[in-house]
Amino acid sequence: MHCNDYENLHSRRDFLSKFGLGLGALSLAGLINPLQAGSGAGPQVQGLGGGPSIFHGGPRRAKRVIYLFQSGAPSQPDLFDDKPMLRKLHGQELPASVRQGQRLTGMSAGQGTLPLAGSVFNFQQYGDSGMTLSDRLPYLSKVVDDICWIKSMHTDAINHDPALMFIQTGSQFPGRPSIGSWVSYGLGSENENLPSFVVLTSKGIYGGAQPIYPRAWGAGFLESQHQGVQFRSGADPVLYLSNPGGITAGARRSQLDHLKQLQEIQLERSKDPEIDARIAQYEMAYRMQTSVPELMDTAGEPDYIYDMYGEDSRVPGTYAANCLLARRLAEKDVRFIQLYHRGWDAHGNAPKIVSDQAKDTDQATAALITDLKQRGLLEDTLVVWGGEFGRTAYSQGQLTATNYGRDHHPKCYTIFMAGGGAKAGLVYGATDDFSYNITENPVHIHDFQATMMHLLGIDHEAFTFKHQGRRYRLTDVHGEVKHDLIA
Repeated sequence: MHCNDYENLHSRRDFLSKFGLGLGALSLAGLINPLQAGSGAGPQVQGLGGGPSIFHGGPRRAKRVIYLFQSGAPSQPDLFDDKPMLRKLHGQELPASVRQGQRLTGMSAGQGTLPLAGSVFNFQQYGDSGMTLSDRLPYLSKVVDDICWIKSMHTDAINHDPALMFIQTGSQFPGRPSIGSWVSYGLGSENENLPSFVVLTSKGIYGGAQPIYPRAWGAGFLESQHQGVQFRSGADPVLYLSNPGGITAGARRSQLDHLKQLQEIQLERSKDPEIDARIAQYEMAYRMQTSVPELMDTAGEPDYIYDMYGEDSRVPGTYAANCLLARRLAEKDVRFIQLYHRGWDAHGNAPKIVSDQAKDTDQATAALITDLKQRGLLEDTLVVWGGEFGRTAYSQGQLTATNYGRDHHPKCYTIFMAGGGAKAGLVYGATDDFSYNITENPVHIHDFQATMMHLLGIDHEAFTFKHQGRRYRLTDVHGEVKHDLIA
């Protein structure tokens, strides 16, 4: 056998082992022809080689996701989960019958006492749903009936980075694909000029608090083209996308054409499918040189839109500006839009931090929901808002009548969804009188991820990727679709 024949045979074996039993070939097709791959029809409906479909067969309610991740963990007792008992017992010890021996972080485990801290904010019920909100959220109070509220989320992790990785990737350990990468891999793209997975990070008053590492939007063991592409504020939204000085668009086009010819020669010789993927990525980058600056330039937005999102929406990089960009990305049919907003970590001085963070996010979040709705996009766009865990009912550090801190609390917290088939006006789940334990309809991280996938038309149990001899999925070995949350 000629050495080249052996190389070709070896490459074909690699191709079959990598793509034959999974969806890798479909993701490659998504790069070559993104519009067809994102249609929800054709080869993606059935696995390669006649294998089982990744879709559950029911209606696909959401076409895209906007995930507004609130890093640092918003305080549910100060925003969403009103507990008069906490105010009544302010300063008294957390009852042992409530704590039930649950572990604490190292930051409060050494405290001699765990005094209960009632919220300093006022609460009121709103809308037909009767959802109770803090007075720190005046704008969300106007759209409560467009939102599906989940007050019974819980997680396995008690510290920030593992908890963030858990809700973003399904594992507390780095190295697994993010939920955006899974969605990009399974559904492909509907816009040939933009990535299927875009990441925005916002700067706020407490923007330097908890770090967020790129592994949170990484592709893990999936092909690298499915990792999130970070769009930054400033002259170069995507690093290394602009041509260097002296290189014209025509010169870049000529370079890519000649490079493609060389790569096609190599592809014919080696039959390595990654070469096709590389060609497609170069072409995507070339198209993005035009599409990204156009997208990021919001100067053409009317004044009433800026007024709706708030004055900060005119300042690139703010949460409000990124919410406006998220709407523009949704209009362009970007599949998964991930926005990270830091600063919710309120171990001390919680009333001020919560108030500042709510002011940063409340108006723009409500505006995004309203804006999507008035454009007819909310129906098939799933908006998610929430952090990695909740905050404690007791005070970390010094407690006064008007000030307190709150430690991490994984046993219950609140997130919400809007649009994309989520049941509007539903208040789901309940906690005890201390916002410490769940008393009704618990929703685990994997349940939430399974439900998100279901709204996108995907059966989370069938959607797997074989890696190192094991079939992995976003929801690991469990996770239950919460059909009560679906309209």
